[in-house]
Amino acid sequence: MKNVNLKINGIGVSPGVSIGKARVIKKHEALITGVLLDSDESIHFEIEKFDNAVQLSLDEIEMIKSNADISIPVESIEILETHSELTSDPQIREDVVEKIKIQKKNANDAVIEVINTAIDIFKNMNDEYMRARSADVQDIGDRILKHLNNSSNAQTKILEDDTILLAEDISPSVALTLDIKHVTGIATSMGAKTSHAAIIARAKNIPVVIGCGEELMAIENDDVIIVDGSEGAVIVNPSKDIVDRYKIKRDEYATQATFLRSLKNLSATTDGTAIKLYANISSGDDLEESFEYGAEGVGLFRTELLFMNRISLPGEEEQFEFYKSAALKSRNKPLTVRTIDIGGDKQVPYLNFPVEQNPFLGYRAIRICLDRKDIFSTQLKAILRASIFGNIRIMLPMISIVQEIRAAKKNLEEAKRELSEKNMAFNKDIQLGIMIEIPSAAITADVLAKEVDFFSIGTNDLCQYTLAVDRMNEKIKELYDPFNPAVLRLINNVIEQGHANNIPVSMCGEMASDPLAVLMLAGMGLRGFSVSAPSIPFVKNILRNNSILKAKEIYQKVMTMDNSNDIRSYLQEVIK
Repeated sequence: MKNVNLKINGIGVSPGVSIGKARVIKKHEALITGVLLDSDESIHFEIEKFDNAVQLSLDEIEMIKSNADISIPVESIEILETHSELTSDPQIREDVVEKIKIQKKNANDAVIEVINTAIDIFKNMNDEYMRARSADVQDIGDRILKHLNNSSNAQTKILEDDTILLAEDISPSVALTLDIKHVTGIATSMGAKTSHAAIIARAKNIPVVIGCGEELMAIENDDVIIVDGSEGAVIVNPSKDIVDRYKIKRDEYATQATFLRSLKNLSATTDGTAIKLYANISSGDDLEESFEYGAEGVGLFRTELLFMNRISLPGEEEQFEFYKSAALKSRNKPLTVRTIDIGGDKQVPYLNFPVEQNPFLGYRAIRICLDRKDIFSTQLKAILRASIFGNIRIMLPMISIVQEIRAAKKNLEEAKRELSEKNMAFNKDIQLGIMIEIPSAAITADVLAKEVDFFSIGTNDLCQYTLAVDRMNEKIKELYDPFNPAVLRLINNVIEQGHANNIPVSMCGEMASDPLAVLMLAGMGLRGFSVSAPSIPFVKNILRNNSILKAKEIYQKVMTMDNSNDIRSYLQEVIK
């Protein structure tokens, strides 16, 4: 007898409610054979076999792109273009060929080992976006192995209406090639908030729940499923009254989503208080979606992604075109470009940085830039050249002491001088700001404010460093708490010192989109929230439904409390 009303909890990454029948996607993994090659002829054959599989994979990706539904967003096609680049990456071929030639591995085993190594590198990164890129590497590896072994992992593409897809994880190519117009919900046992499958689903307003665990894969085809992407829950074989209740919730969500989109051109507050809502982006291609959600500019443009998934540093021209493209799409709204933030969890293999015992406390971000002036100078000149095409601002990550700002400013002036000598145009008055994500910077915000044009608070690292908690460590992750009074006092000090020195302060960490935190932060005086594009209308709705006077009262009450449990309980009571 089947379980009725079985509830499986996960993480909601695309909001909304869907009700339908399960279609379970089982993955067929290629296995290591252990067979070694015994002749030059077999080595040559395996290399040729690998090259043919790569070419077939590239041909298949092109076919998917050409056959893609016209409703597929541009971003999704760009995902496939990224897969083409990864599939033909010379570093992957070099590593595979080395295993075939030197270690006498057959092509199947060589590809599995190379892909698994690359996946591990991405999965061990602390940055959620970069961890999610492991799915892309897995996807291109699966595709190559499929053609290498003349096998097919293809799922039945003809789906019934109101299908709920269930899988360990859904690769971008599967999400693009399935008959997605019949899919009303997706749930996975693994996955990441920033996976491309989640991005594609959000673009099509399909509710998604990830991280449901192994229990999800015990569900059978045609079981009735409810996916609640807002709550982060999957309900299996629900009773009629549960189905009726979720149908009402589904309709209410659809109404609310329409309402939130209607806020797009309205101000963030109703009392005239100037609060700006910005987007966090990773490329210029994210800008159109950001503006559709009502973004008033970009508070965080991550540039390190330009340095990943390649075998050498991008040159000045390539970087210039990358930043220029974003600037041209920015509608002359603020575009805050963060200089390269690598090291720690974001390793770049071709730079051959030494292995460190404590990489998050070591050689990373601004520390690398000030040491590797060749990297820093190239990036600064590219950003400066692009600055004439939009309202670009430069932001330095991981500043801990004032000397770092002063050293960076010298590098910036040198870059300006070099461009001037070449008669190259740039914005001579470009603004320079810093991220406040280290306690020492938060404590000395009064000193740092005199050196820069703006602050942006990065709560993810600020919380981690303040509480000495590795947020990826399962045993202590509960200690990672942005509502800890110590973290709140540091944030409050940064905002106060920004105001005292007449420089704007925004926040680009995850806390900026936390419904419990929005009013408290506004009450502190935070006037810039930089969040993921879909979060913008939710933040705006909270602000518009409450007054700044109420926000200040909430903040003042919170700052009298001595523990995060009481703070959360209080905020849950007063936030409606």
